[in-house]
Amino acid sequence: MAIFQNKFPALRYRDFRILWIGLLISNIGSQMQFAAINWHIFLLTHSALSLGLLGLTRFLPISIFALIGGTVADSHNRKKILLITQSSLTILSLILAFVTLTHHDSATIIYVITALSAIALAFDTPPRQAIVPALVKREHVSNAMNLNTIMWQIAMVAGPALSGFVIAWIGIGSIYLINAISFLAVIGALLIMKTSGEIEGDPSHVSFRSMVEGLKFVKSKTMIWSTMILDFFCTFFASATALLPIFADKILHVGPTGYGFLYAAQSVGAVFAGYTMAHLGNIKRQGKIILLSVSLYGLATILFGFSRLFILSFIALFFVGVGDCISTILRNTIRNLVTPDEMRGRMTSVNMIFFLGGPQLGEFEAGLLAAIVGVPISVAIGGLGTLIVVALVFTTIPQIRNYSHEM
Repeated sequence: MAIFQNKFPALRYRDFRILWIGLLISNIGSQMQFAAINWHIFLLTHSALSLGLLGLTRFLPISIFALIGGTVADSHNRKKILLITQSSLTILSLILAFVTLTHHDSATIIYVITALSAIALAFDTPPRQAIVPALVKREHVSNAMNLNTIMWQIAMVAGPALSGFVIAWIGIGSIYLINAISFLAVIGALLIMKTSGEIEGDPSHVSFRSMVEGLKFVKSKTMIWSTMILDFFCTFFASATALLPIFADKILHVGPTGYGFLYAAQSVGAVFAGYTMAHLGNIKRQGKIILLSVSLYGLATILFGFSRLFILSFIALFFVGVGDCISTILRNTIRNLVTPDEMRGRMTSVNMIFFLGGPQLGEFEAGLLAAIVGVPISVAIGGLGTLIVVALVFTTIPQIRNYSHEM
């Protein structure tokens, strides 16, 4: 542990360390469920459009409730909010496990549970991200964000890979039960944390005015809104995750086990990138690095779209993860450093619409386009769209390409 704490000083803080471990366990279960739901819908419908509808089902509740969730996070105890949202997600997973194991499952039920989970997520994400800077000193916020990204990507590696094996050996329903149990790790961490969860500064009130204040704050910070736009459009164009079941089954012919590895490949690259960034220490010219990393994300997506070899597809998704991770760490660190604590929940809620809305709408777009022009071309067009967005941002928003700050 001492070696890790030297490279990741944020782990020296007890409450951050406890929450990080709890979230790692929970996120592995959640990623198992995300992968399983995609495969479940594919088995029930064998439709690219139906897979794409999952993204729309997740996006609409988030777009409606995200700003409310951010305002709640800036007006109430964040630990208490997280206890409620995590408990709600546990119950929803148990319901999904029950209907699947008793053979009462259907695409409609899965869509409804997915939508309700997205509502819970809209209230869970703002306090979960906003509480992190309160757990470490300011000079270690960047390291904490790096660790959170690595934690998320480790879950994205382990979850889908385990999901593929569990689907093949035991069945889909057991995954939903495993996910429900995994939420107990976060609930337990929250209960034993010493941090109060109260907001530093003056808490806001849940009101329309408070939501507008959050929007005005984001609008006033060029590096916040511009990176949100970059995030949204790039993930909108280059979201291939929803179509992975089709690649695994129809194009690469690797079945559920291969699907699990493909789903995890992006996160393998992200973990590698995150660990490498932690060793590099202070990084300058963050703006140019963000644009370069998103360009890598787009190019690797194009390669994946045209690949017909499993190993090449895995490598392409690996570099998709590298590009995405570098960009994510830098963007999240910049946003949190320029946002005061009493505004972090609302800033995060606005960001949710972009960083979750982009991929979810992108899955719908990919599914719709795949139904028209075919799966491989749909993915390749998405990668090309990402490169076009990067070029437009580079030429029209000089604040990003010129950004360089001590972090």
